Amino acid sequence: MQATELSFEFFPPKTAEGLDKLRAARDQLLPLQPKFFSVTFGAGGSTQQGTLDTVLELAQDGLDAAPHLSCVGSSRENIREILQRYRSHQIHHIVALRGDLPSGMGEIGAFRYASELVEFIRAETGDWFTVEVAAYPEYHPQSKSPRHDLDNFARKVKAGANSAITQYFYNGDAYFRLLDDSAKLGIDVPITPGIMPITNFSQLMRFSEMCGAEVPRWIARRLESYGDDRASIRAFGLDVVTALCQRLIDGGAPGLHFYTLNNALAARAICDRLAAAR
Repeated sequence: MQATELSFEFFPPKTAEGLDKLRAARDQLLPLQPKFFSVTFGAGGSTQQGTLDTVLELAQDGLDAAPHLSCVGSSRENIREILQRYRSHQIHHIVALRGDLPSGMGEIGAFRYASELVEFIRAETGDWFTVEVAAYPEYHPQSKSPRHDLDNFARKVKAGANSAITQYFYNGDAYFRLLDDSAKLGIDVPITPGIMPITNFSQLMRFSEMCGAEVPRWIARRLESYGDDRASIRAFGLDVVTALCQRLIDGGAPGLHFYTLNNALAARAICDRLAAAR
């Protein structure tokens, strides 16, 4: 699938078994020649060392690794130190996010919005980093209105973001509307759709409730009807997400960014189907 740029998200493993699982996922995805791997960053920097360790292992294998960096609950000095550490290790790619305030932490920190973080990254490091930011086809769950959400996105781009990755979605129309609305505001950076493979119904509904992503009723009802039949859930999910990806590619999406949850099987199967269709 050479015509479509692919990227994949991992999270930092906490155990030796988790590390083995991540390495296995990486090895399964490497034949797809991904543009980069991103590595998540826990709320308030809770996985800071794990994120760095995972990024460095990927980079040592010659891969483009992009650490996530969330700013809520962090000080300017803390963010400055993290940026300096990545620079010292020749990391040139970063995913800049606002993030969520950890439970029990009362201080929001020096940065209220991701646009302020992007602005700080540029002020501190110039053009050293390629900066990805988040975009929301179905709007951020805390946004005051669709226009408010788009204006926030525009501010991140104006602050210096190079490109964006979307929250996952299953309604292709929402993505294409985001492209149209962004263009009207003069936003001209690539907006790559985020893809969440469907392998577990209860997990999907829980994640979607947390992040504000809509699972269309026809998909939810069909998944629910399978009960504990995991094979049917996975087969149906593979059909649905592959069709969505094909529509996005046909519509001109610049790439696909898969949220793997450190498991490559579903993402690899989708990409293999797309390649076979070509």
